[in-house]
Amino acid sequence: MKYFWTLLWTFLLVLMLNYVAGAMIGVGLDLTQSTILAIVATIIILVIPAVLPNGSEENHQH
Repeated sequence: MKYFWTLLWTFLLVLMLNYVAGAMIGVGLDLTQSTILAIVATIIILVIPAVLPNGSEENHQH
């Protein structure tokens, strides 16, 4: 379920960003571009925590 909500919120935020940026430069809204960017951003958002280490590095000794 977390994947669905991540995709939904990412899609809505990317759509809003695309709309505002397009309005500022005078370009129309492209739903296909927004969808592709949302899917790519969702994949990046879900991959980053899997790649990062779990423990902190403060436990090592010098």
